[in-house]
Amino acid sequence: MRSRWLSRAVTWLLAFLVGGVYSLAGTIAHAYMLGWFPLGLVLAVLGSAALLIAVRALTSDRWATLATGLGMMTTLVVISGRGPGGSVVVPQEGPGTIWTIALALCVTIVVAWPDTSRIPGRAPSAQPPTPLGSDSASHGAT
Repeated sequence: MRSRWLSRAVTWLLAFLVGGVYSLAGTIAHAYMLGWFPLGLVLAVLGSAALLIAVRALTSDRWATLATGLGMMTTLVVISGRGPGGSVVVPQEGPGTIWTIALALCVTIVVAWPDTSRIPGRAPSAQPPTPLGSDSASHGAT
């Protein structure tokens, strides 16, 4: 039992660190514009959302996803303030505001998404899916 909690704690710590790295990359790249198109912002949001969805799908653990999201949000908050030299990485206008809100929304939606395998009254499908191209009506005919 103790090793199970230890392995989960290590998983949460690693998820937190990976989320922080993704958020760092997204926070630095979010301001990149390709002409009029905010390419950096789009890639940062899609990459962060993809990471959160992958962690949730692969671990089936809402807490690991939350740890990833907390790592993302912590990194964003830490580096978005005014630096010692007076520089600002995430100005609170345009893409900076959208990045801050979009990241928080992605974390909230993926963590709060219901686990459909645990919904009461919903039994898993008893019949395996039929292969493509097979006609169920022709199986009984001879």
